[in-house]
Amino acid sequence: MSERNLDFESVTNRYGTKSLKYDFKEERHLPDDVLPLWVADMDYRTSSYIEDALVEQAKHAIFGYTEVDDDFLEALKNYIARHYNRVIEKEWFHKSPSVVFSIATAVKAFTEEGGYVLINQPVYYPFMGTIKENNRKIISSDLVNDGTGYYRIDFKDLEEKIKEYRPKLYLLCSPHNPVGRVWSKKELHKIGELCKKYGIIVFSDEIHSDFVWGSEFTTFTNAGEGYDRFCITSVSPSKTFNLAGLQVSGIITSNKEIYNRFHAAYSAAGFSQINGMGIIACQAAYTYGEEWLEGVKKAIESNLDYAVEYLSENLPEVKVRKPEGTYLLWLDFNYYDFTDRELNDIIVHDAKLWLDRGNIFGRVGSGFQRINVACPRKTLEDALERLVNTFKICEQKRKIS
Repeated sequence: MSERNLDFESVTNRYGTKSLKYDFKEERHLPDDVLPLWVADMDYRTSSYIEDALVEQAKHAIFGYTEVDDDFLEALKNYIARHYNRVIEKEWFHKSPSVVFSIATAVKAFTEEGGYVLINQPVYYPFMGTIKENNRKIISSDLVNDGTGYYRIDFKDLEEKIKEYRPKLYLLCSPHNPVGRVWSKKELHKIGELCKKYGIIVFSDEIHSDFVWGSEFTTFTNAGEGYDRFCITSVSPSKTFNLAGLQVSGIITSNKEIYNRFHAAYSAAGFSQINGMGIIACQAAYTYGEEWLEGVKKAIESNLDYAVEYLSENLPEVKVRKPEGTYLLWLDFNYYDFTDRELNDIIVHDAKLWLDRGNIFGRVGSGFQRINVACPRKTLEDALERLVNTFKICEQKRKIS
């Protein structure tokens, strides 16, 4: 064990590193003193074994075109078998620089301009962006909130939307970002049977699947017989090992026709090799990253428990529940009856926090904010204290008026 590998409490200064999360407040028209807990990258240093592998590669000092090889694919295959109880073949993997690039490629490969793509709002906002920007149409079977922050799929509505709009592609977020659901095998089976019945390809974004709390994650292809024949699974170390900036990911499909259509759309975009340092980092993560992963999961779950308890005790007007998966909390501010603009102004200018506005995840996200708790505890404590103090003042003003 390396102490350097398991330090989740030290605060690392990320300013001046060209960090999207920290260094672009001015460009986003935000005050300089806001604390950023918005985009889903962690404020933890990645595994020291990954760091060492990257340093060693950098010493080579030649950064030419780099390709995935058999050692990389073997590490990927073994990791998926260990973590997701799924046996894959190496030729099922297709590289990609990012999950969003893969989604956009799938949209272009499997749908026509003007056609519909099925999603479940509120959902990770690039789902909508890739659909719109490729001249396709969004059809959402909105998730149903039971009032406590627990969401379910309305399967009657889902099938009605499928029958009416005939989408060719379903972008499934599993575990779901931002609401934190880990879909049960039964729920995934219902989705699979509908998609099989109506001839829909499922793009299953599973990159948060290493962060599951008290639930059992089922990869979509394990939810029913033959589901691998109409499924594309998105894989990446970006969330698990905090490697998003290294631009390494890929998709897995056993269906050769689907693979070839994806590859054709990928090639048409003019893309070839992915980031060389990303390949090195990914292989190191999947080979040597288990110790770090277990450590970071303990730190994150502790933060989730702390945040839910703290807010429940000190700001009960804001509804929050521990997610089944991800390191994101979905905060419900609808008690205050603010417009989304008013709510965000209070969060940014009074609480001095930079979170993700709920309405960017779809109209059913109105009145919500998403907060990333994958950070040292002292950072989280600061953020929650700012939030509580600000909204206690808001509540006092409500009572006076």
